[in-house]
Amino acid sequence: MKLCVALDLPEFEQNIALARELKEFDIWLKVGFRSYIRDGKKIIDELKAINPEFKIFLDLKLYDIPNTMADTSEVIAKLGVDMFNIHASSGKIAMDTVMKRLECVEKRPIVLAVTALTSFDEDSFQAVYEKDIDTKAKQFAKDAYESGIDGVVCSAYESHMIKTHTSEKFMTLAPGIRPFGESAGDQKRVADIGFAQEELVDFIVVGRPIYQSENPREVVKKIISRL
Repeated sequence: MKLCVALDLPEFEQNIALARELKEFDIWLKVGFRSYIRDGKKIIDELKAINPEFKIFLDLKLYDIPNTMADTSEVIAKLGVDMFNIHASSGKIAMDTVMKRLECVEKRPIVLAVTALTSFDEDSFQAVYEKDIDTKAKQFAKDAYESGIDGVVCSAYESHMIKTHTSEKFMTLAPGIRPFGESAGDQKRVADIGFAQEELVDFIVVGRPIYQSENPREVVKKIISRL
């Protein structure tokens, strides 16, 4: 299991300062919507300059028509990131088109497909998808697996089930991790490290418990000691 630290702070300088504080650790860094829209490729280049061994997860959750998703995926693959994601609900044709396009990339990033956002509870999810989370997450994961996607974004609660219906090597990345039982905030389906380990999660994403701490470095050190 790998730790992925979410760089979700309001300002470029704050995210860079956090990365510098954590530069000694073997971790992934997640660059999300706000950071990438504001800072663009500059933030990726700066993070790699701080520590070339940092792994970058570009969390943009692509969702569009298949050809547009494939075009964008090809551009992302040339940014120097190590992983990015698309929405599984874009469909098998879109996922297959993305993966076929990336065949031309010499060293392509890991591609994950989003199943059910961890901000959903059962009622709000069914209002959109008209089925329960487990059913749709399993379907989305199987579609992604059959399309050649490397893994999925899901909550820790779906990870083991997804691997059972796909492959133990099919990666799962779980946001909404509260390592030591911290407040859930706006997330609904949260889990601690122990549960994520039991559910065979490959990547845990931790944001607020780290960057809102008075000593982010010590929090990261404590998390890694558990992994």
